[in-house]
Amino acid sequence: MLNTMALHPGACRRRRVLGWTAALVFGTLPALAFPAPSWWWLAWFALLPLLLVVRAAASSWDGAVRAWCGLAGFVAANQYWLAGSAGPMLVLLAVGLGVLWLPWGWIAHRLLSAPVTAGRLAASLVVLPSAWVAAEAVRAWPALGGPWAPLGASQWNQPVTLASASVGGVWLTSFLVVAVNAAVAVAIVHRQALFLALGGAVAFGGLGPAFYLLGPAPAAGPTVRVALIQPGDIDDSIAREAASEAITATVVGERVDLVVWGESSVGQDLGTHPEVLDRLTELSRRVGAQLLVNVDAAAPGGGIYKSSVLVGDSGMVGTYHKTRLVPFGEYVPLRPLVGWFTRHSKAAAEDRKRGSGPVVLHAGGLGIGPLISYETTFSDLARREALLGAHLLVYQSSTSTFQGSWAQPQLAAQPAVRAVEAGRPAVHTGLSGDSSAFDARGHRLAWCPSNFRGAVVISVPLDSSTTPYQRLGDWVPVTAFVVLIGAVILLWRDKLRG
Repeated sequence: MLNTMALHPGACRRRRVLGWTAALVFGTLPALAFPAPSWWWLAWFALLPLLLVVRAAASSWDGAVRAWCGLAGFVAANQYWLAGSAGPMLVLLAVGLGVLWLPWGWIAHRLLSAPVTAGRLAASLVVLPSAWVAAEAVRAWPALGGPWAPLGASQWNQPVTLASASVGGVWLTSFLVVAVNAAVAVAIVHRQALFLALGGAVAFGGLGPAFYLLGPAPAAGPTVRVALIQPGDIDDSIAREAASEAITATVVGERVDLVVWGESSVGQDLGTHPEVLDRLTELSRRVGAQLLVNVDAAAPGGGIYKSSVLVGDSGMVGTYHKTRLVPFGEYVPLRPLVGWFTRHSKAAAEDRKRGSGPVVLHAGGLGIGPLISYETTFSDLARREALLGAHLLVYQSSTSTFQGSWAQPQLAAQPAVRAVEAGRPAVHTGLSGDSSAFDARGHRLAWCPSNFRGAVVISVPLDSSTTPYQRLGDWVPVTAFVVLIGAVILLWRDKLRG
């Protein structure tokens, strides 16, 4: 190969560029498994073309670069809706996050291009998924944008395949999806291992359905009626609040237990605007249920919080301040260094304040675990709410900046994953769409698209379970890092010996 490169440097450069381009294109395929297309079945073989392109690279390092390009393409395609607010920064985001998959590409080339043995087959089905999960876990760091679109979340609308998330979180579902892709790749490139590889694909692909069918079912609980209020894309905060009030009034007499408004539905602090609190209190009294509204306003002591506020017929019952803030959207990391970016984008001009952590609010006997928008993507927050005693996970969001894009259904799909992980039903109210509700096993109870305006009342069964993930936490990413480090050491040692 070195001689070929010396004789034909132009041809080698063209081959590299062609490989990188092919990887970039094939890397976008998994994005179609997520909303809005939601072709969930595609995830189980969407990585196959990228794996074959990585394997065909001239070297392991070139394979790693191809994986980098492929995952940059995935991030850009999956979050294309950021282009309107982030502009060229979307390209930098995609390229920067794609770097996390360099080890995955290097290992994929090492394992898939070498002669197959029983050990290498087993390594392909364990190490490749581990390297993928490790990259997703690093990408989940809040400062990097959080765990948006882990591959396992593509199964949000299939409770049978998503059931593995109750064992190891969305990380385990990602692991199984990548393992099946790796097994099919091995079956294609090493025909002598066809039956063993396909057997591995069936085994890994069947773990979720097996747990769904054979695992413990959630314990039966009472049913509550929850009203989700979706007023639409209204810029003016006073008009937005008035629209939410008017829609809420339409559920009077429907015997609801809780009314949920979207994020930023109230633009005035309730402590300094008692007339607003009085209106909400009277509205709660008329409806016969407590209201979970969301305040985005300057607090009396200074600073702006995103706050879930529970209002009853006697005033405020409890408050939750948003803990995980959207980088650049709600605060600017290292503002003294990159604050200039706010002049050329829609990044936050002023940093929001952070809350101290999850809380449980009580609407009568109903324990509510409130979380806000971006926090929908974090498995650990839903798990902590369940451990604190929440009966119902309640998410409030506002994605009007991305109205009509894939961002809205992508976010509304996340509560299905959180419900399965935490063993608790979940509801999600999008101020302007999409709103959704799921039971504790991830079955969809309601879905309101972005063009819906009004209220929807849902009967939510409070069936619940103490899932293995709730008890054990993020054991899958920890295991993945251990496997990845061990595999890199062994493969590097073999390379040096060779």
